[in-house]
Amino acid sequence: MKLLLDFLPILLSFVTYKWQDIYIATAVLMVSTCVQMAVMYAIDKKLTAMHKATLALILVFGALTLALHDERLIKWKPTALYAAMALTLAVALWGYRKNFLQIMLGSQLTLPDWVWRRLTAAWVLYCIFIAALNGYVAAFWSTDAWMNFKLWGYVFPVVFIIGQGIYVARHLQELPDPQVPGNSPHE
Repeated sequence: MKLLLDFLPILLSFVTYKWQDIYIATAVLMVSTCVQMAVMYAIDKKLTAMHKATLALILVFGALTLALHDERLIKWKPTALYAAMALTLAVALWGYRKNFLQIMLGSQLTLPDWVWRRLTAAWVLYCIFIAALNGYVAAFWSTDAWMNFKLWGYVFPVVFIIGQGIYVARHLQELPDPQVPGNSPHE
């Protein structure tokens, strides 16, 4: 369900582009992303930092695309987003010794610190790869080809997240069950 919700603005934008043009598709992307974030907020009662950054970049790059009538701006938005994510994760991990993935997900997953570091390094490399790939497609391919890439390129995050899930599953640490006598931290 959540994956479909994440994919919906891209799909709506793609369909709109095929029927209209990049500018109307950009407006649809902006509106559908706002609706998507409202639904996510209604479900989770919060938005993650990633959701907030995505929304902000879509609105800023989208508004600039529409105001300046320059399609290059919306095409470069994913590159800016993924490059910023890679830089943020890398500087936090290797510069400040803070692991943002562990900070954000540590309450949901119990993993050894070295696994969190590897996951973060993998995310940094993935973000650099996607930023560079989108940058290449945005710079050297037509807008039509870029829109097709945005739709069918959705396979990259799906494969990456599945791979992350398989890797994480091998390293999950079980928490003690407080219902079992002797396992409660208060005994």
